[in-house]
Amino acid sequence: MSNSIVFITGANTGLGLEIVKALFRSSKAYTVLLGGRSIENAENAACQVREEYPDSSAIAVPIQVDIEDDESIRTACDYIRSHYARVDVLINNAGASFDQQWNRDRDGGPTMREVWNRSWNVNTTGTHILTYTCAPLLLQSDDPRLLFITSGTSTLAESDNVVLGVNRSPEKGWPKSSLMIPAYRSSKTGMNMMMREWTRILKEDRVKTWCVSPGVLATGLGGDQEMNKRMGAIDPIIGAEFVRDVVEGARDQDVGRVIRRGDIQPW
Repeated sequence: MSNSIVFITGANTGLGLEIVKALFRSSKAYTVLLGGRSIENAENAACQVREEYPDSSAIAVPIQVDIEDDESIRTACDYIRSHYARVDVLINNAGASFDQQWNRDRDGGPTMREVWNRSWNVNTTGTHILTYTCAPLLLQSDDPRLLFITSGTSTLAESDNVVLGVNRSPEKGWPKSSLMIPAYRSSKTGMNMMMREWTRILKEDRVKTWCVSPGVLATGLGGDQEMNKRMGAIDPIIGAEFVRDVVEGARDQDVGRVIRRGDIQPW
């Protein structure tokens, strides 16, 4: 039986790279299309994984894909079509948080509008366009799976839970020293609705679709790994193995939901 074809965006660093490694540790055989904004970064990551897991039955293939660039998206999907003819699992992992740039440098850094526009362009719009372009390849699979990596901060129902630091209100007065991450978390809430749309659109094509909320991870998201650790971030390996479990069928009963380890994340 041929390897399952898994296309992961943003796979050369952070959670994406850990997902690749988790698949390499699996007893199942995968061809992992390792997507990176630059081909050099993707190639370096692929070499790193091959060296770390030399006995794995998995294969890592570097793919250049920048989800802010429609031509890059088309080129990547055309390459996959010509070489593999299908995608069994699409993991929309590429994402970014830009709020911290504005919080750190409100005079010389990006404007608030630029932060909000780019947050939505990367996390929601670019992800939607990548999915749309790759959808015909998913439909060629016997067991197509579509995953969107979302955030625990995206839930509306739990947004008043002040145990989470991101939900605590700053002291009264103006200006505020920090607005935390409103652009990032709003764009991920938008992603959750986008997942519901793809669930509806691809329902009759038997595509299993989820948003996966892997928890607060100690990655470089937002450019500050130490800050993420101070917020209680966990080892990204834990999040990556959760994603692998979803790929391998552990949460098939929860299709169309935002899932996290152990339960379903409220809307």
